[in-house]
Amino acid sequence: MRATLEQLNETAENSFLYRRFTQARLDAPFHFHPELELTLILAGKGKRMVGRQVSNFEPGDLVLLGPNLPHTWSGNEPEGTEVSRSIVIQFKEYFVGEQFWAVPEMASIRNLFQKAQSGVWIKGKTRDWVAEKMEQGTELPPIQKLLQLIDILYHIATSEETELLDFQLDHYAPSTLESERFQNVYAYLIEHYLEDISLETIAEVANLSPTSFCRFFKKIARKTFVDTLTEFRVKHACQLVSSTDKPISEICFESGFGNISYFNKAFKRSLGRSPIRYRKMFRG
Repeated sequence: MRATLEQLNETAENSFLYRRFTQARLDAPFHFHPELELTLILAGKGKRMVGRQVSNFEPGDLVLLGPNLPHTWSGNEPEGTEVSRSIVIQFKEYFVGEQFWAVPEMASIRNLFQKAQSGVWIKGKTRDWVAEKMEQGTELPPIQKLLQLIDILYHIATSEETELLDFQLDHYAPSTLESERFQNVYAYLIEHYLEDISLETIAEVANLSPTSFCRFFKKIARKTFVDTLTEFRVKHACQLVSSTDKPISEICFESGFGNISYFNKAFKRSLGRSPIRYRKMFRG
C-alpha cells in the first residue's frame, strides 16, 4: 500500500469537492494533502489516526482536518457484514479568495483553520446539525453548496462542542519515500496489532534495521512504535470492556496484551481509570 496525495483538480468546475463514498470497508491509506477536509462517517466502525492520535470511530464521527495533516480511517468490522458510508468535503484554505477570509466577519473561521492543523473533532448537537446539513448538501446546486459550506464552517468555529485531536502542531512533513515506508508499517500494524509483533518483524516491513526503524518511526509519529502499538490495543480493549461482559482477563489477552498487570497499567494510564471502573461507567 502506498501513501496517496489527494488534491483538487484545478480545471474542475467547482472550487471544492463534495462527495459521498460507499465501500465494503473503510480502507483509506495513511495520507495527507494540501486541502482541508471535513469527513462525516455515516456507517462503519474502526480506527481513526490523525497526526499522532489514534481513536476508535463509529457512525456519526465528524472531523475537520487541516492542510497536510496525515490521517486515515480503517474499518475493523468483519468483512461482508456492513457497508461503510461517508461524506467528504475537501477545499483549499482560500477556495473563495484570500480577501474574502480577511474581512472581520470571517475571523472565527480563520481561527478554526488554525485549529484544524491539529484536527478538530466535532461532537454533540453541533455534530448533529452539521451532519444533517452535509447529508442535504450532496443534493444542492453548486452555489447553495458553497453558501452551506461557509455556514457549516461558521457553525463549527463558534461552537464549544469541539476537541483538538493532535495537540502538537509541529508536524513533520515526510518525504515521498518516508510516506510510503510509514504507510507500509501502518498497514501492517492495522492488520496485526492484536498479534505478537517483534521489533525485527516490523523493521523488516519498513526495510530497515531495528535501530534505524525506531529512529524512523519516532521521527514520523513523534512517539515510539511500542507506545503506538499499546495505544491501538488499549482502544480495542475499550470497545470490549464497554460493550461486552467478557472477563477483564480474557479481554486483556484478546487485545494483544500478554500480561494482565501491564494491561491494567496501560489501560489506566490511557483512560485514567481501571478496566473495571471504566466498565461501570457503561453499566449505570
